[in-house]
Amino acid sequence: MINKIQELLGKEADSLLNYTAKVSKDKLHLPGPDFVDRIFSPSDRNINVMKNLQWIFSSGRLAGTGYVSILPVDQGIEHSAGASFAKNPDFFDPENIVKLAIEGGCNAVASTLGVLGMVSRKYAHKIPFILKINHNELLTYPNKFDQVMFAGVEQAYDMGAAAVGATIYFGSDESTRQIVEVSEAFQYAHELGLGTILWCYLRNPKFKSDKDYHVSADLTGQANHLGVTIQADIIKQKLPENNGGYTALNTGGVSYGKIDKRVYTELTTDNLIDLTRYQVMNNYMGRAGLINSGGASGANDFTDACKTAVVNKRAGGMGLILGRKAFQRPLAEGIKIVNLVQDVYLTKEVTIA
Repeated sequence: MINKIQELLGKEADSLLNYTAKVSKDKLHLPGPDFVDRIFSPSDRNINVMKNLQWIFSSGRLAGTGYVSILPVDQGIEHSAGASFAKNPDFFDPENIVKLAIEGGCNAVASTLGVLGMVSRKYAHKIPFILKINHNELLTYPNKFDQVMFAGVEQAYDMGAAAVGATIYFGSDESTRQIVEVSEAFQYAHELGLGTILWCYLRNPKFKSDKDYHVSADLTGQANHLGVTIQADIIKQKLPENNGGYTALNTGGVSYGKIDKRVYTELTTDNLIDLTRYQVMNNYMGRAGLINSGGASGANDFTDACKTAVVNKRAGGMGLILGRKAFQRPLAEGIKIVNLVQDVYLTKEVTIA
């Protein structure tokens, strides 16, 4: 498999597969078969949270490795059903979403109350469900960007879900309300024995200037740190593409946040693995797992998915959450790209940098 990975990475193979990260891997709490015992046993999580997290880690092709491959399909709300499913109309049917996750060997499937609730009696005992409880919708005119609650934690518990998922748009005008809502929901989820997964996304038009700093390592890293503060067990974050968001926003007499220049000189470089490692570091040095998103579907999906998985794994991350690259193509191809990502985590030659 390593030859296939090298072929897909092309000219970037050497720089990605042989790079030594700036911050030592010895400082991290890395994924492994004993992750739940090692990390969550000393914590305040109750036994049922540990049981459900272990269920996720024990499912699919990556079972027993400490890594996760999750299929997320909430784009019917987040991006509109037409925009998301027109390429493959089969996925208007919720059952096909769950079937793709099962046949693709995923650890879990993450979706909406409507999707998972429609098929829960048939599938909730066959693959861990992650019920996404809040969403942004694009039917309000004019469009706005605000995560609002679509479901309750008890509904996740009642359908047999293993965990709840939520998004916070950190940096937005609505973020303070969202932090309170999600923190309260996560507290209740833990009380009921459910795991918690947080989509730690940035959303503010000021974060775009010479670059799109919504994907800067320093700003996304701080979003992660806020996410683990409200006890997200796993953080979902976009793969970083640049750095220096704090520096860019502190211009023209504007004072924004606080930063130390050593973040850029001693903790990170321009290498994607270092930038992603900084995200892991903000997850309590990996005590909360980092899963990176697979991104939109495009012309080079297999190469892009492979690269993202290599960067995440070598940085000390826990896996990938891949949606549109999988479900916006025929089932066999969708399974193939999901399996490719899983193969990266199963390939021993792809080591922690």
